[in-house]
Amino acid sequence: MTTQPSWQDTTYGGRPLGTMARVALWLIQEVKENGTFTKARLRAAFPGVAQIDRRMRDLRDHGWEIATSREDPTLLPQEHRFVTRGADVWIPGKSKAPAHKGSITNAQRAKVLKADGYLCRTCGVTGGEAYGDGGLEQAVLNVARRPVVQPDGSVEYQLVTECQRCGRGNVDRTVDTADVLADIESLAPVERRVFRGWIAADRRNPSALEKLWALYRTLPADARKAVADKFDGTDD
Repeated sequence: MTTQPSWQDTTYGGRPLGTMARVALWLIQEVKENGTFTKARLRAAFPGVAQIDRRMRDLRDHGWEIATSREDPTLLPQEHRFVTRGADVWIPGKSKAPAHKGSITNAQRAKVLKADGYLCRTCGVTGGEAYGDGGLEQAVLNVARRPVVQPDGSVEYQLVTECQRCGRGNVDRTVDTADVLADIESLAPVERRVFRGWIAADRRNPSALEKLWALYRTLPADARKAVADKFDGTDD
């Protein structure tokens, strides 16, 4: 059995031990699986190492699950949880980035943004548009790779436009084409007609009720209570 190096080592097997590999070892040896840590603690362990946060995030491309407060509501905003270890990236050959992780060129980015109508393909927001939840944050669009399961079961990574909010965290956004088709087949006839209209327009137009809900949510707490007090829980 191969001996696991220490996270403090800078070489292993006569080769340099990269920062990402050392972070992986630090998680195993210091944090332990299901343990929590902060970015401040990570940076303190690797003083002077540039982009140490990114090296930690890179582990997710190798099967390592590291949750934030967005995925684990029990965490504080500054905390992370080391959930599950992935590939032994300190072993030569195990730290190679997946083929689909190559850089996206500016030409590819411009083509995808145009093809997607400059809309986030997760939530439908446009670049520079407010999210409609009462906050002041405006959407910033990026181009990312999304795993799409084809009808034959193969996985193809496709470029897609998504906003910065939808792209945060380590949420699995894999799309299974067969599941989508099955869900469409299960719709009621009236729902299928509505969905067909969305496909034709290539966007979902919010209903009057949804627009009213978004408007209601922009009201301050006292104003929302005043509106809520007008309803007694029964239909008119």
